[in-house]
Amino acid sequence: MAAKQKASDDQIAELIKRGLTPSQIGKQLNYASSGTLTRMQKIARERGLELRKAVERRNISLDDRKAQSDFEEKLRHNARKHIDVQNGTVLVGSDAHFWAGLKSTAYKAFLKFAAELKPSAVILNGDAFDGASISRFPRIGWDSKPTVSDELKACKESMDAIEDASRTRNLYWPLGNHDSRFETHLAARAPEFQGVEGFHLKDHFPTWIPCWSVWVGDQVVVKHRYKSGIHAPHNNTVGAGKSIVTGHLHSLKVMPVSDYNGTRYGVDTGTLAEAGGPQFVDYLEDNPTNWRSGFAVLTFHKGRLLWPEVVHVIGPEEVEFRGTVISV
Repeated sequence: MAAKQKASDDQIAELIKRGLTPSQIGKQLNYASSGTLTRMQKIARERGLELRKAVERRNISLDDRKAQSDFEEKLRHNARKHIDVQNGTVLVGSDAHFWAGLKSTAYKAFLKFAAELKPSAVILNGDAFDGASISRFPRIGWDSKPTVSDELKACKESMDAIEDASRTRNLYWPLGNHDSRFETHLAARAPEFQGVEGFHLKDHFPTWIPCWSVWVGDQVVVKHRYKSGIHAPHNNTVGAGKSIVTGHLHSLKVMPVSDYNGTRYGVDTGTLAEAGGPQFVDYLEDNPTNWRSGFAVLTFHKGRLLWPEVVHVIGPEEVEFRGTVISV
């Protein structure tokens, strides 16, 4: 009998991205051992993925399981929003991880650009909400994390300010993996509250349009994440066949790809938070990161995306854009 082939890291990573639990991944690959869970956790940690917790089902009724399934199905079908921008700009920031009392340099610059550029649309591309206290990760020592209520207030205050500055109703919020903690936590523990106002994250920010992705025309896709790793922006656009703008990795860069179909762009929008902010300091254990604070400006001419530009934080209260240092 031939030996059973070991699942590759890429196979496991892809199933993690699809939201499968460790048990479901093991069944999918017909591969299990005493070290399987440890391996999954290692792959998720190295690639910046969220390994979904197994839901305890022994005391959950069939009706409750159906409610959770219906909830997940609803999320999947709230997938794609379309906008048309012929001539104008779209402002894209991500990974703000808003905390009470913190206003990062990148966020202040985002407000300034939202007011001055008068964008056709503003996209907060995932992880506006951090969900520190409902993370799957245990506390580190006796670290202090904000409550869900504190985080929701910080998100509302910051997002209201963006809305006021931009003066546009085209406000989009593709769901990020941190954002999803809010509803995943509730769906797993209190599925009977489905449909009650306030139990969806979007209930708290009614003027922002939730989705998985925003399509600008038919050639530019904005979503929180796709592929992982240092070459993700390049691999994203190769895999998608379209220009694709993502967050999640906090790297802030533009990687063009040219082939017989022309040139398209992979863009990572960095983080609107401070790269070494308190949201990350204990989790990172003071390790260096390949992260940069900033955001992206997408300019369209006759419906065509021009070379994407980034606004980069270069110091406290200072950003760089088009070779000019701007104080915020």
